[in-house]
Amino acid sequence: MEKRGWKQPDFVYVIGDAYVDHSSFGPAIISRVLESRGYRVAIIPQPDWNDEESIDVFGEPRLGFLVSAGNMDSMVNHYTVNKKRRHTDAYTPGGMTGKRPDRATLVYCNLIKKRYKNSPVIIGGIEASLRRLAHYDYWSDKLKRSILLDSGADLLVYGMGELPIVEIADALDSGMPVSDITYVRGTVYKSREIESITEPYVELPDFDVIQNDKTEYARSFNIQYRNTDCITGKILTEKYGEKRYIIQNPPARPLTTQEMDDVYELPYMNTYHPSYEQYGGVPAIKEIRFSLTSNRGCYGGCSFCALAFHQGRVVQVRSHESLLREAKMMTQSKDFKGYIHDVGGPTADFRRSACDKQAEKGVCADRQCLFPSACRNLKVDHKDYTELLIKLRNLPGVKKVFVRSGIRFDYVMADKDDSFLRELCRYHISGQLRVAPEHVSDHVLKLMGKPEKSVYDAFCKRFERINGKLDGKQYIVPYLISSHPGSTLEDAVALAESVRDMGYMPEQVQDFYPTPSTVSTCMYYTGIDPRNMEPVYVPRAYHEKAMQRALIQYRNPENYKLVKEALIRTNREDLIGFDRKHCLIPPRPVKSRRE
Repeated sequence: MEKRGWKQPDFVYVIGDAYVDHSSFGPAIISRVLESRGYRVAIIPQPDWNDEESIDVFGEPRLGFLVSAGNMDSMVNHYTVNKKRRHTDAYTPGGMTGKRPDRATLVYCNLIKKRYKNSPVIIGGIEASLRRLAHYDYWSDKLKRSILLDSGADLLVYGMGELPIVEIADALDSGMPVSDITYVRGTVYKSREIESITEPYVELPDFDVIQNDKTEYARSFNIQYRNTDCITGKILTEKYGEKRYIIQNPPARPLTTQEMDDVYELPYMNTYHPSYEQYGGVPAIKEIRFSLTSNRGCYGGCSFCALAFHQGRVVQVRSHESLLREAKMMTQSKDFKGYIHDVGGPTADFRRSACDKQAEKGVCADRQCLFPSACRNLKVDHKDYTELLIKLRNLPGVKKVFVRSGIRFDYVMADKDDSFLRELCRYHISGQLRVAPEHVSDHVLKLMGKPEKSVYDAFCKRFERINGKLDGKQYIVPYLISSHPGSTLEDAVALAESVRDMGYMPEQVQDFYPTPSTVSTCMYYTGIDPRNMEPVYVPRAYHEKAMQRALIQYRNPENYKLVKEALIRTNREDLIGFDRKHCLIPPRPVKSRRE
């Protein structure tokens, strides 16, 4: 501040992560966007929440405080699916833990409000975005109120906040009280009444009702899920007590390609703050420093993913020219070794909107673009992405361009042209292609919002055929989820048989993690699929979940007892024996050589 001649910043931004000035980090984008509009932003990364003075570093800002828990929900950052403390934090210098509190947004807001009662507080980031309305909280096993109420903040920005934050900043700069900023798309605010709302709105069930009736919560969630589009989405109101409302404005519009280029070409330093060097830097920068974000938004519709709630279903892309400029800058770095680690986003091979009508009519509220099968209006085209990859790999100084973001194998299968998959196999993977079938039982896949197993099987055959022609010894590595709502122990056994037939034990297995604002989490909490209100079996007991996970990694000797118990419970003793082609485990544990 002294070097810049600032007497007072316009905004003080309190964040739960270490400060990394890279476009993969939300706080870096928001602060650089505000800076580009002439606002002065000072950042307090990971303040000591036990010390009230830690929030005083820059004094009171002219316009207000911004608060974000960081790139992850602080509870997901801290705890495994078994609610055990994680041992490292990739977003903290040196990977240290304990540098941010649980429920960081709440704690930081309370710190600020104690010191600066009259200063506006605006919250955002993934934690606030996905907790903007009443939500199920896995760690307390309760339905929680909107984070806007519990934090005491004045305004909440949800989704990708570039457009809302500038509109809010301009309003505050004009002298408008934060309590009057009720019109900005992509925001949530508090009110004592709803009579002043002039646009069409939908009243969600009262919080008191959904607290005591899981069916009503499922109904409420479905209304929210159907109103995540900027064109078709309505204002949503949620009542708390006698006269208190949380009001969610419709989502902000997607960025144009020019706006995306502008945002991603702001003057980021593309690394962590130099003060972290003494701790070995910030681990999270490692994989993304030499990666390119080419898109955002996803119409894939996976039930366990919160992207529809946060980034939306409309795909937004950067231009080839912008991505090439960033790649050329990478090649000038002394640390660049010639490898671009990724070119993608939520789904790497989405480089356009799902169909032409979305621009005028928005996304369909009652159907998905790829599920249960590709919509007849879906525009399937990998040409643009293929051309982009070719341009990038031909840049001087670039040895190889990897694609490590997920690709949608069902989208690839909808493309009858082999060109993209051939290019991918020949130039852009190294031995392994990671894809996400998630399961093999079709009724579980249906609940997951994933294509039937036959689609994945067909993709594997196509991949093998193309690799055979290329003489490439490359393999598909599937991501699998255990204990997802709908998955019985019998389904877990079927998944284990599929793993057996693959010939190797997958390293990547994830127990289903009920994070805020996903369809799957709603199923987990309510036992109801909110899309059709039909009952869903939910494996909640720790022991059953342990068996489901163990079955996928049945070759691990440590899992022997759990696997055997599961096979006996499901009357699948035929899978216990010495026939390696059919059986999963022998009748008794195999002793190690040491024993």
